[in-house]
Amino acid sequence: MMKKLLKSVSSASVLFLLSCAPSEQPKQHKEGQDLASYGNMCAEAIRDLPAFNCQAGTMIPITINGGETPDRYYKDMDCDRPSLLPLGKDSDGQCVPYSRVLDLSEGDNQVAVLCRQKKIRTASSIYYDEIDIVAHSAKDGSTCWFQATGSNGLPIDGSLVPSPMKKAPFEEYEEAKQIWNTPKEVSDDGCGNCHDNDPFMYSPFIGQVWDKVPTDPEGWYKHLGRDFQKWQPISLSTRDNTCVGCHRLGVDFTSGQATEEAVGMVDIPNANEWAQTYPASHFMPVGNFHSEAQWNVIYAKSVAEILSCHEAYQADDKTELAKLGCMLDPIEGKP
Repeated sequence: MMKKLLKSVSSASVLFLLSCAPSEQPKQHKEGQDLASYGNMCAEAIRDLPAFNCQAGTMIPITINGGETPDRYYKDMDCDRPSLLPLGKDSDGQCVPYSRVLDLSEGDNQVAVLCRQKKIRTASSIYYDEIDIVAHSAKDGSTCWFQATGSNGLPIDGSLVPSPMKKAPFEEYEEAKQIWNTPKEVSDDGCGNCHDNDPFMYSPFIGQVWDKVPTDPEGWYKHLGRDFQKWQPISLSTRDNTCVGCHRLGVDFTSGQATEEAVGMVDIPNANEWAQTYPASHFMPVGNFHSEAQWNVIYAKSVAEILSCHEAYQADDKTELAKLGCMLDPIEGKP
């Protein structure tokens, strides 16, 4: 039987240490599109984003034993819903508390901001290790990606974050360039490789504040900017597959590792015993209320089909894809 299903869901897809941070050095411009031209493009296509304060966001809980707040947080601790995005070898593990999410959407112009903690700080700390923005137009699928990771290993002051996405003269981007990575750096980090079906990805971690995340699970989807054109999403399915009843699956990640994670097939770093026990181990479908026997009847065959098609696609085995009845369709923006 297959254990653990997908981290993308009926929408998603998906963003300390010191009490004072020294001033950061400007990020050096590398080849690729300039942040200002990319930011202008995204503001025109989606929305003009003002500066924002991470502290205004909703805190993402880190709990133990199925919902208890621990007495203390410590490095490499286990928890109920660890972050599925690897936080890196220099982090304090996948259960670092006090990350925050902001929904800065305006109608169909959807903007999600994740202010991410990778080091254990206090709940009131204004410093963050990474800030990510996913901006998406539900009208035509235009999607933009921004990432700030600080400079020289220093955290980012999240109390007044300059916008990387505004309709403004290029010289007004100088402050933003101090913290935001260049489009090429963001592209090279590979966000679209995981967000291969949808701009906003579900996981148990972010699902705790899912009402603060915009969703467009089966809408238009296209990447703006020349540095992001290597991300050309393709959906994968089989006929009458129950795994795609609420969302798509992409060929790169959500039909493979993310599917295995979401149906208990692989170990998730820092997941505690509660997280590894059914039904928490099978977080797809969202809000899973089925008995394990019912889940197997409804989903196990579909999961097996998805994983087999994913393997055949990655092997570029066209004969096997046809034999399995795998269905591949480009995911595109509105023409």
